[in-house]
Amino acid sequence: MRWITAITGGVILAAVIAAAADSPQQLPYPIVDTGQTRIFSEHGQLLRAPAAGDAFYGQDEMYEGLVPAYKDDGDGTITDLNTGLMWVQARGSKVTFTDAVAGASKCRVGGYTDWRMPTIKELYSLINFNGGFHLTVAASTPYLDTKYFGFTYGDESRGERAIDCQDWSATQYIGKTMTGNATVFGVNFADGRIKGYPRDRGPRGEMHKLYVRYVRGNSDYGRNSFHDNGDGTVSDSATGLMWSKTDGGKGMDWKTALAWVQAQNALKYGGHDDWRMPNAKELQSIVDYTRAPDVTHSPAIDPMFQTTQLGDGEYPFFWSSTTHLDGPPDRMGGAAVYIAFGRATGWMQFPPDQGEYRLLDVHGAGAQRSDPKSGDPADYPHGRGPQGDVIRINNFVRLVRNIELDAVRVVKPDLTPMPVVQVGPPGGEMSGDGFGPPPDQRRRPMSGRPRR
Repeated sequence: MRWITAITGGVILAAVIAAAADSPQQLPYPIVDTGQTRIFSEHGQLLRAPAAGDAFYGQDEMYEGLVPAYKDDGDGTITDLNTGLMWVQARGSKVTFTDAVAGASKCRVGGYTDWRMPTIKELYSLINFNGGFHLTVAASTPYLDTKYFGFTYGDESRGERAIDCQDWSATQYIGKTMTGNATVFGVNFADGRIKGYPRDRGPRGEMHKLYVRYVRGNSDYGRNSFHDNGDGTVSDSATGLMWSKTDGGKGMDWKTALAWVQAQNALKYGGHDDWRMPNAKELQSIVDYTRAPDVTHSPAIDPMFQTTQLGDGEYPFFWSSTTHLDGPPDRMGGAAVYIAFGRATGWMQFPPDQGEYRLLDVHGAGAQRSDPKSGDPADYPHGRGPQGDVIRINNFVRLVRNIELDAVRVVKPDLTPMPVVQVGPPGGEMSGDGFGPPPDQRRRPMSGRPRR
């Protein structure tokens, strides 16, 4: 979906504000677009737009919804004209979770005294999926609009990886990750993911520190208001989205999943023929972070929804229509975003690099990662990346549509070739579920290695 930023001053900004005010999505929990404008297959960018019935029709970039719009308030704050949230503009310094929580009441940016830690849903509203980490900082683009928001990659001169620049949220995981870590969800705007991070101690026993960006306003943001329509669909009056009550019931690769959605339109599932595969931000909006399999014995979603349980007792990963552009430049477009409504599992070795593999919840139910769009999961018997992220490829789908028909528009994608990305030597390892060497050449994940 499209990414348009507000231009400060004069008639242009006034027009953006007026458009936002007149938008059909004046809702307590408006979902802002992902920003993607180009289309992709499982092998990379497509330079011809697929038509209805073609392979890869119906992906994120073919729809335009609520376009992002920001206002620089000139006092160290940025206002999101769609969500009603006001943000601290500056990047700040890394702090412990305890200090991040305590610092909110002390923050006086812009002269305001009601700053708070953002929930994971508030924080995720800022993500822009035109970003991508491509081995080096010089070749990479943050998943954040840096025209408005301060951003800093990890300090490699101090031994950090470039992607060691995650943001705390206020949302603590009700379960535990790894072998019993108290965990807090955060967003990595360097590599475009939500993961659970250790609340207290880092991988080497040090006090764990991440960035924090305080927010104020619209305290209803992130709160769903579901209604079972009694026809196999569930409406959320907070976001203006309607969902299928059941999932697809089987795992599919990304291409097949997109085709399956079009088949449901032909069948007029629930009486509608305008269903979509949800983009990443739409899909994350229905995560219920008060639920986790190991605590509530349920997936992280309202029980109004029916979710298939896998044969091994886990819950599915769910595809989004959003391509994940993280990874080496020659492989961009080969992965798509998913949300883990069950445990975000990974294979860890104990002791590291030589011991027995154990399947653990490494990032928490409600994490957002990515999978290859196609391939054989058997090629990844112990996952991929530092935490051995499980690779399923055959993920599930839940349908979405807009309740207001004019809230989303079918648009022509950008068919211009993506700029060629030039990279030098890697500036840190690739992301935890990003691309790496072939499975037989991978270094095994270590329990003490930092999380992405």
